[in-house]
Amino acid sequence: MTRTVDDVNAGSLLRGWRKLRGISQLELALRADSSARHISFIETGRSTPSRPMVLRLAEHLDVPVRDRNALLVAAGYAPSYPETALTEPAMTTLRAGLDQLLTAYEPFPALVMDGMYDVVAANTGVRLLLDGVAGHLLRPPMNAMRLTLHPQGLAPRILNLGEWRGHLLERMERQAALRSSEALRDLYEEVAAYPAPAGDAPAGPDERGPAAHPYALPLRIESGGRVLSFISTATTFNTPMDVTVAELAVETFLPADTETAAALQAAG
Repeated sequence: MTRTVDDVNAGSLLRGWRKLRGISQLELALRADSSARHISFIETGRSTPSRPMVLRLAEHLDVPVRDRNALLVAAGYAPSYPETALTEPAMTTLRAGLDQLLTAYEPFPALVMDGMYDVVAANTGVRLLLDGVAGHLLRPPMNAMRLTLHPQGLAPRILNLGEWRGHLLERMERQAALRSSEALRDLYEEVAAYPAPAGDAPAGPDERGPAAHPYALPLRIESGGRVLSFISTATTFNTPMDVTVAELAVETFLPADTETAAALQAAG
């Protein structure tokens, strides 16, 4: 959703989110126990929504927590959700829990990313994959997308780079649209411009054929003279009440075959 100088009130912002989600005023009204007339009045500025109405509409439009604060401010209300840095004392328990989770997953790779795919925590399994990566990509904040797709990062060692690159770019594009994030869109444009395999075709197909991993696309990467295969998962927090927490994701890499599992166990 592209915002202009006219997008300065809650009504225009809500209209933008409604159009982005592809639903009508009537459908939104039915979801929010309101009327299409009232939704129209809100969107045109003829009616100022109450604080509960702003939050209810934002919920039914699946507006990200950060943007719910922006809607409240545009409507003349104070933000509802704090944004607490992970280094703050209030986050001590959360940090400890995340560290415990990452450690428990070893020797398999796991990391925690924020909403811009910056890595805020990682375990030793991740570090095993970073040999040969250029130093500038490892400096904080280490960005997972740059690290993976940059020609001085993991990209040269990813055997199915065409497929994996396509998966990551599609994921970023979807997230940028859902969150209406210009910063995320800029990151997408940056990494999409990195060199791609010739013809942007999948490189180095699995010799065992697609039946070897029938359930999900694996990441196939060369490490220490071996080919390691991983299936990745991403986990987010349920009903987050803080902007920082809402944008965190735990990414884990499950061995896709017994050879990878054995290699990581031996290395660990």
